[in-house]
Amino acid sequence: MSESTESTIDHLTELCDLVEVDSLLTGGVVARGAWRSRGRISDPIKFFALLDGAAILRTDGVDVPVALAPGDVAILVGRSWVELESGEEPRTEVGPESDFASPPFTTRAPGDDVLLGGCVRLNEAGRTLLTGSFPPVAVVRAHDADAYGLRETLLRLLDEAGGARPGAAFAIRQHARLLLLGLLRAYAGRPDLSAGLLRLLTDDRLRPALDRMHAEPARAWRLDELSRAVAMSRTSFAERFRDVAGMPPLAYLTQWRMLLARRALREDDARVGELAQRLGYGSESAFSTAFKRVVGESPLRYRARLRERAADAAPPALAPATP
Repeated sequence: MSESTESTIDHLTELCDLVEVDSLLTGGVVARGAWRSRGRISDPIKFFALLDGAAILRTDGVDVPVALAPGDVAILVGRSWVELESGEEPRTEVGPESDFASPPFTTRAPGDDVLLGGCVRLNEAGRTLLTGSFPPVAVVRAHDADAYGLRETLLRLLDEAGGARPGAAFAIRQHARLLLLGLLRAYAGRPDLSAGLLRLLTDDRLRPALDRMHAEPARAWRLDELSRAVAMSRTSFAERFRDVAGMPPLAYLTQWRMLLARRALREDDARVGELAQRLGYGSESAFSTAFKRVVGESPLRYRARLRERAADAAPPALAPATP
């Protein structure tokens, strides 16, 4: 594996952790012959994966239909509806099924078209950083060099979803996250990648500056320091960074600090003043102001809301055993 690939994967791991990336298997279609399935989309990021057969995908804002082959995955960003079909008119209307332990999934046979659908759920920071990186429809083909293993991950997802085995829900979450990481890996580095974090992670010229900001986020980085790290002038560095990342270098540093702050507020009990110092802010009030500007609420309110949500989702405590 090359140094470039290793660095990109490391940063993708950081990204998937910090922006609270999750993905969810929500439904699918098993059909034969001529069929059509239509529906509204309410999630910002949706994916459709074809396991077997053939299908045509249409969605709003995209003039040319997308043909899907076995193992292909289409990622839809900010779309409001989708239509999937196979065969010639007249077509039979079919609805998506969500019970993978029942027909038609358990009775599928060779010759069936098998399609899975899911949504990628992100917090607000994740949506800001990731949705701008993809076009309205991004397609990862099964034969792409970086797409190795996607079909196997999809088959494991379907097997767990339909198996009703102990621990299936946990396994589905893990396979879904691996699927998402595989999609990010496969799409990162493409020449048509939009400005955003994924493009930044694969830019060889800017990587030394990015690595320094990630390694020392509390440091008061100056443009001249970062530009020297990449052997560019201040102006050229600032222009290239904005073109690649979609934001100036120091604005990105603030975004990165806020992602680190979110993780700390989720996972430890550090006082806000300690967290402010850890992330390079001169005072608790300066940090709180920056956090509220980016996140939309104060650090204390953010932590309290997460804990309230976790408490609501926690299973009931076991009653004490009777003697």
